[in-house]
Amino acid sequence: MRESSNPVFRSLPKQQGGGYAQFGGGAAGYGAATVQADPYAAQPYADQSSKVSRPLTIDDVVTKTGITLAVLSAVAVVSYYLVSQNLGLMMPFTLVGGLGGFVLVMIATFGRKQDNPAIVLTYAALEGLFLGAASFLFANLVSSGGPGMIAQAIVGTLGVFFGMLVVYKTGAIRVTPKLTRMIIAGLFGVMALMLLNFVLAIFGVGGGEGFGLRSGGPIAIGFSLLCIALAAFSFLIDFDAADQMVRAGVPSKAGWGIALGLTVTLVWLYLEILRLLSYFQND
Repeated sequence: MRESSNPVFRSLPKQQGGGYAQFGGGAAGYGAATVQADPYAAQPYADQSSKVSRPLTIDDVVTKTGITLAVLSAVAVVSYYLVSQNLGLMMPFTLVGGLGGFVLVMIATFGRKQDNPAIVLTYAALEGLFLGAASFLFANLVSSGGPGMIAQAIVGTLGVFFGMLVVYKTGAIRVTPKLTRMIIAGLFGVMALMLLNFVLAIFGVGGGEGFGLRSGGPIAIGFSLLCIALAAFSFLIDFDAADQMVRAGVPSKAGWGIALGLTVTLVWLYLEILRLLSYFQND
């Protein structure tokens, strides 16, 4: 089974038979061994008192992802409004939301807790806090784009997401092991560049701009386009991983892990599109 470029998906425990084990637990999902041990396991809806949960469906993925994004969006709107009324809230909202969200993703990924709705929804709330403040920063202080630029970034993000979903469903681009390796290598390369650029900027290299990856110039524009392309192709691999999980019949709680993984990529894509738009509307 191919691994996703998204760390949330890549850390999922796998069964020996190639499927995914249950999130956050030691029990395996619906496999041949489960069926042999319990002949009623193949009828998940027949006995609601059974300890074996029903298998994951596409509806589960859509519903849980929708709930996660709804929480994120609601908190982001409130965060944006509060920051617009008091600029002093921008820094704490950005730090608490950004760092808190990162910590929760690490806990969910390495602690095998992707199926925990409390962690996923808390992550969504923290990211909403961060995105609201960051959106105000890019739209009103870094550039003159205003709320209109935020709307463009949202439309662009949704456009890329649904566009790649169509590409995946139609098979226009096949998700192969080679493609997966290329995307993962690209992501590690981008992360290394961003980290090195940050360190160089701290020491004043390039006038405090490092390599100029976030300076707003041609290099910055090209770097943002590269990040957007990587995020877009990451969706293909994430869709494929989620599709395989549905076919493998993993427990329905796994939908929270898929929602978390997709949300992480959506947040990154939105920020890169917003940043790119700010370059063209910079005072």
